[in-house]
Amino acid sequence: MKTYVLRRLLIALPTFLGITILVFFVSYLASGSPLELLLSNQNISESEIERQRIKLGLDQPVYMQYFSWLGNMLTGNFGESYRTMEAVTGMILKGLGATSILVVASVLLACLIAIPLGIQSARHQSKLWDNLAAVFSFLATSTPSFFIALVLLYLFSVKLQLLPIGGMYTVGTANSFLSLLAHLIMPCLVLSFHMMGTLIQFTRSSMLEVMREDYVRTAKAKGLQERVLIVKHVLRNSLIPVVTYLGMEIPLLLGGAVVTEQVFSWPGIGKLMIQSISARDYPVIMGVTVLVALAVLIFNLITDLVYGLLDPRIRYD
Repeated sequence: MKTYVLRRLLIALPTFLGITILVFFVSYLASGSPLELLLSNQNISESEIERQRIKLGLDQPVYMQYFSWLGNMLTGNFGESYRTMEAVTGMILKGLGATSILVVASVLLACLIAIPLGIQSARHQSKLWDNLAAVFSFLATSTPSFFIALVLLYLFSVKLQLLPIGGMYTVGTANSFLSLLAHLIMPCLVLSFHMMGTLIQFTRSSMLEVMREDYVRTAKAKGLQERVLIVKHVLRNSLIPVVTYLGMEIPLLLGGAVVTEQVFSWPGIGKLMIQSISARDYPVIMGVTVLVALAVLIFNLITDLVYGLLDPRIRYD
């Protein structure tokens, strides 16, 4: 196991560096400049603009800028934001906390609803329950997130006035769990809706495949209770596709549920990334890139290790 983990980490290192190189150079090639705000101000002299350019290191060749950033990153220094002059690490950690709350709540909600629906759909194949689950899955996977968000806002915030329209806490009041919960409900529903549809499909198809195996038919012939058979044998061996999907989806959500966070003004990584891209704030863009890259590599490794727990035939020795 240790040898496998070490080998995966060594393989991940060049992948990680390749991602940072690609994003850094693509950001550099994009039109615009971090100094656009200064350039638009006619009261600032050209000498001051040049001084800021030298201070930020934008006068150096792009490869020198990358190596300078890489050297600082390896020491844990992600620099300062060009837009706010705050430490990039603090900005990312602040946004990561908000995004993590949203992602964890959304994944739990999606799993608690979708996996039981997928199980029931497989148990009652081609019957009413299966057809209803199929319709719900189709709507969940095909409906755009922004449309669901706007419908929820119109119903629960504008018409019924039951839930706040945006933000993470109520402005002007003390931050409390109830306030957080009220603001979390709608973005959590929007973010989990698409996952529900996909998880239903994965769970159903995997369950049907496992239920056709010989050992399942043998267990039925021996008189094993259906509940025990489903939970102990069929479900466990059906979870590998579900784990694979979650292992790919969670890091992307941590990188920023952009549409959801923008619509509901949720102060997470997605909103931070959009603001940084608009302002050509390279240090923040690269900081978020490092976060997403690490999350993808770590969750891929965790997913592979979970395979071994679900299927005893998988060994990493």
